[in-house]
Amino acid sequence: MKQFFKYVLATIVGIFIVGVIITIMSLLSLAGMATMGSSTASVKDNSVLVIQLQGSIEERSTENPFAQIMGNSALEEQGLDDILAAIKKAKEEEKIKGIYLEAGTFSGAMPATLQAIRKALADFKKDGKFIVAYGDTYTQGAYYLCSVADSVVVNPQGMIDWSGLSSQVTYYKDLLEKVGVEMQVVKVGTYKSAVEPFLLSEMSEANREQIQTYDDEIWGEMTKAISKSRGIKVEKLNELADSLMMLQDAQLYKKEKLVDKLAYSDEVPNIIARMVKVDDPEDYHTVKVSDLAGAAANEPKGTSGDVVAVYYAVGDIVQEASTGFSTSPEIVGKTVIKDLQELAEDEDVKAVVLRVNSGGGSAYASEQIWHQVMNIKSKKPIVVSMGDMAASGGYYISCAADYIYAEPTTITGSIGIFGMFPNAGKLLNEKLGVHFSTVKTNDFSDFGDFTRPFTEQERAKAQKYINNGYELFTKRCANGRKMKQDSIKSIGEGRVWTGLHAKQIGLVDELGGLEQAIEKAKNLAKLDEASVISYPGKTNIFASLMEEMSGDSYADRQMKQALGEYYGIFSDMKKVNQRTGIQTSIPYYLRFNL
Repeated sequence: MKQFFKYVLATIVGIFIVGVIITIMSLLSLAGMATMGSSTASVKDNSVLVIQLQGSIEERSTENPFAQIMGNSALEEQGLDDILAAIKKAKEEEKIKGIYLEAGTFSGAMPATLQAIRKALADFKKDGKFIVAYGDTYTQGAYYLCSVADSVVVNPQGMIDWSGLSSQVTYYKDLLEKVGVEMQVVKVGTYKSAVEPFLLSEMSEANREQIQTYDDEIWGEMTKAISKSRGIKVEKLNELADSLMMLQDAQLYKKEKLVDKLAYSDEVPNIIARMVKVDDPEDYHTVKVSDLAGAAANEPKGTSGDVVAVYYAVGDIVQEASTGFSTSPEIVGKTVIKDLQELAEDEDVKAVVLRVNSGGGSAYASEQIWHQVMNIKSKKPIVVSMGDMAASGGYYISCAADYIYAEPTTITGSIGIFGMFPNAGKLLNEKLGVHFSTVKTNDFSDFGDFTRPFTEQERAKAQKYINNGYELFTKRCANGRKMKQDSIKSIGEGRVWTGLHAKQIGLVDELGGLEQAIEKAKNLAKLDEASVISYPGKTNIFASLMEEMSGDSYADRQMKQALGEYYGIFSDMKKVNQRTGIQTSIPYYLRFNL
């Protein structure tokens, strides 16, 4: 009985503590909301926006209360949406004189995200405002961003990673053979290499060709931008990359014009003060990204009442939401279909911008979402803005739009389809000693049984089904892009393209980011003014707190922190079961050394 009361008391104390935490978070949240709308008004004269390059940059920001409370920047995931909104607001706010980029523990972002931020920073400078960048060390991605600054400063004992671009694919065939699992694959597309890691031990020539092409094009975009900002010829930048600059003395960085100054962090406030044109660092003030992004998100609606809806479709395309050990964003077919139906029927929504950042996934869910895009298109304009990736299923859901924008470094295309069916018979029979006997009423009653290999007849029927799927995919693309189906097939075959190349071959209409897509949507809808509202709404801080307190979410974030760039490989292996069946998916986990 004593133990019973002990446990009851412990439970009551636990509930009380959680209640106190939630109450505190509620008060903080309410206080934040009360001041958020007036945050721009509270900006002081001679202010500087501070952008800390730390953690990772995702498509949209997410609340991570534990990271904020514990001050653990490695757990933070900044949102591209917030960063771009803050830069735009800083450009418009006269009291903000410049931006300070602080290169910290930056784990990176995909090329298109970095390019979008860099373009926004370059645009910020057009009105005569300044940018100062400082880092003890610069990752290659951080340097690409910071090279746009008027003054790039590095620690006298610091380091700049400038070594060129590489992409790596991880292969699992030998591992699967050792454990006795065979992946049975049917596909269409010479370049449809999503299945290669499960069939080969090294890269195919077709895959190597497409990776080399888009790596060269992305690297070309990076070096061209840095050459313009730093006044260094592209040939020289490649020469420096070949000399492995990260292992060179910092004095060489200044000599070769990669940086303007060598200084310690305590000297940076004085550098900024001179740029602001004040005598003392205490005479200028700083604002954070969250301050300005919050103000931008809470601007009042326009008097017209008209809305341009920006719908974010981010992550793997799945029919049902994943359960268990994952915090990665997903495009859940059933949810997205319902959301798009509502936007189609909402009379206040005059146009839709579909922001796509996805390497694809379920062919069935992709087709269903495509249908809803067509539904919207029959009622109002719909424009696609491609983020880091809009490939395979990501392109499937994009192709029907009235107009498509992509960044030059967006990964798109991959018009192909595959089916992957595991055969674990050897593992079960020979290694584990487990055997099965089957009784069936018809020839194909046990089709897809993972305890045995395909029969020739089963494989033939599966291949025919995949071929039909590819015909439908290319037909959707041809109709959407107003091209002949044979033309789509000639640039399809599962091949991946950069946005730069996709523009040349007709897969996208124009190079640009989300802002350009929003303006295009307004023009197509013939709107002089409209409120821009993002959908779906972000998870509130209370839901985020409860999610963070769940074991799966916490464990997943810890794995992401511990594994760093290799987290993607771990995540890809987790998804093997999800990728069985018919898929329109990007080839493998893309890992750039940014």
